[in-house]
Amino acid sequence: MGRWDQGKTGGIFMSGNKKEKFYSDRDLLLLVGPLIVELALKLIVGLVDSVMVASVGEAAVSGVSLIDSLVQLLIYIFAALASGGAVAAGQFLGAGDRNQAKKAAGELFWLNGVLAVGVMILIMVAGRWILGHVFGEIKQDVEFHAWRYFVVIMVSIPAIGLYEAGTAIFRTMNDSRTTMKISLCMNLLNAIGNAVLIYGFEMGTAGAAISTVISRWFAVMVLLGLLLKPERELGLEKSLKHRFDWQLSKRILALGIPNGVENGMFQLGKIAILGLVAVFGTSAITANAVTQTFASMETIPGNAVQLAMIPVISRCVGAEDYEQAKFYNKRLLAVSYVTIWVWSALMVIGLPVLLGFYHLSAGTESMTRQMFLLHVAGASLLWPLAFDLPAALRASGDVKFPMVASVVSMWVFRFGGAYVLAKVIGIGAVGVWIAMAFLDWGGRSAAYVWRWRSRKWMKIS
Repeated sequence: MGRWDQGKTGGIFMSGNKKEKFYSDRDLLLLVGPLIVELALKLIVGLVDSVMVASVGEAAVSGVSLIDSLVQLLIYIFAALASGGAVAAGQFLGAGDRNQAKKAAGELFWLNGVLAVGVMILIMVAGRWILGHVFGEIKQDVEFHAWRYFVVIMVSIPAIGLYEAGTAIFRTMNDSRTTMKISLCMNLLNAIGNAVLIYGFEMGTAGAAISTVISRWFAVMVLLGLLLKPERELGLEKSLKHRFDWQLSKRILALGIPNGVENGMFQLGKIAILGLVAVFGTSAITANAVTQTFASMETIPGNAVQLAMIPVISRCVGAEDYEQAKFYNKRLLAVSYVTIWVWSALMVIGLPVLLGFYHLSAGTESMTRQMFLLHVAGASLLWPLAFDLPAALRASGDVKFPMVASVVSMWVFRFGGAYVLAKVIGIGAVGVWIAMAFLDWGGRSAAYVWRWRSRKWMKIS
């Protein structure tokens, strides 16, 4: 008789000495599909939120966007730490050590929670300094809305840390449908709260912050309730006491911190490039902002595959089944390429309609079209290799190489290349997108393909 070992949707079927695949094509579809829906939902609701806040005035939009740039950085950092815990838990599951996997999941949840509380306290104490120094000289009305939004939204920082940990744990259990449903409820609650508090009670930016805080904490409570169920493969203990296993915490941090550094540097690089774009005037700034929105939409399928790489590859590596790791890496990269090609084609066909929503001037619309088509070309050729392949490396435990490669590529090819093309050669703001889509992504792709083919990642877990 054969028997199934491991989680709910992915596993190894043992029949004598025969070992079948961890995941069927259906398993991969059930993992990636809900992630695409979840990421698309986040983007759509984010756009709706922006429209609602815009009704308060331009100063409100500017103030909220400044604080949200800080919050987004924190989300990236806590997501990176969560990915470290997910890799550890996934490798333990692959090795058949379910008890240690559950311990890693619990350690991750507490670690992210404690760090998030500490970050919240630190940022709230330094709040006025952040507004006055990090964001530079801002107008008084913008500062008013930014501070009003800041003092409320910071209460959600612990929720961000716990939410990222909880969703990473569910993905490690190959259950992305649950996180999709929770995300749906959270984003709908946020949108409804915004409508009621901004339009109904006329609370402005404070109303937007309150609805965000409530929706984030609601999502955490739901996640926690589900993870406390004893039948969960990576369920948490029902106790408010936790004794940290520092060796396990160090392992999670060793896997997560390099990714956090990588994400942080990436955000700083984007801010620096925004300063370069601003030199070319309001039309360039607007075209760049609109194209960024379109670019985020275009890469949703690739980002979903990036998240799926962690549980899939980490389990294979934990089982020391490197042939399956290579097989699923190829399979998921193929999924990423095909979905990006199809989605990009649909967006190009619908580009006139998308541009129509923004009521741009002829010059700005032409520049936006150029920027987006460059992004489409780069994404179709290079994006999966530049962003999905390093996720496979990180899932194997190879976290330092992707960090170094991405930071070097960001500053040398993207920023340096953008400066040369835009200012030295004189291409203008469009040169920024050429540097990103071809120089930066090309450099990353070459580095990650070399690393994967070198098989050095097999020796790190």
